[in-house]
Amino acid sequence: MTLSLQSIRIRTGSSDEEGRLVMDEGLLVAILIQLSADHGPEAGHWFLEVGFGNLGSPRPAPFRDLAAALAWIATQADTPSGEGVRDGVRRP
Repeated sequence: MTLSLQSIRIRTGSSDEEGRLVMDEGLLVAILIQLSADHGPEAGHWFLEVGFGNLGSPRPAPFRDLAAALAWIATQADTPSGEGVRDGVRRP
């Protein structure tokens, strides 16, 4: 899996507009959005706005940084369908 990011602004209807398209070898696999100051202690963290395929569920908590988000995406995308990974722990 080779993940790449593309910066994009997203119309969310809130002050959360800074986003990243996450691509795996040219295929869109997820959309991340950076949480604004409106989110208090989670400001600056990254939220999985949309995940495709195995990334659609479970929905993880916001990630501290993009590196953590990409690590989760890589792990989750490699997880067989029907399983999930939360907090670094594989769950059936």
